[in-house]
Amino acid sequence: MTVAIRPLRQSDEAEWRALWTAYLEFYESSVEEEVYQTTFQRLLGSDPHDFSGFVAENDGRLVGLTHYVFHRHGWKVNNVCYLQDLYATPEMRGKGVGRKLIEAVYDAADRAGAPDVYWMTQDFNAEARVLYDRIGTLTPFIKYQRVTA
Repeated sequence: MTVAIRPLRQSDEAEWRALWTAYLEFYESSVEEEVYQTTFQRLLGSDPHDFSGFVAENDGRLVGLTHYVFHRHGWKVNNVCYLQDLYATPEMRGKGVGRKLIEAVYDAADRAGAPDVYWMTQDFNAEARVLYDRIGTLTPFIKYQRVTA
């Protein structure tokens, strides 16, 4: 099995949408059509403040994705990298797809001079956390967010 990691392309939109939808459904979430369209265009854009994306391809079809963004950090001079979304299709889990996608983000961060890469997951995501425990360090931070009506 050969999995290639590459940047997202315009021609990937339909497959990307299916993967991102599955990712959102895993987290019991959904987004409006406008968010799909805007996010995809931002992922392909050249604004350094927008997200970028990689996809994993196997036998001519997409089997995984990741979205990441560089941003400033109040405690550091260099930018840091937030890996927001990471997804591999169920049949590809445990075959190195997630690791390859994370490593592609690590490489992009290194090239951009942003060696710190971080991400979040939900505590129930046990399968992914096995990988995360091997490739990253669990921090003691707890996430809060604003309550909206």
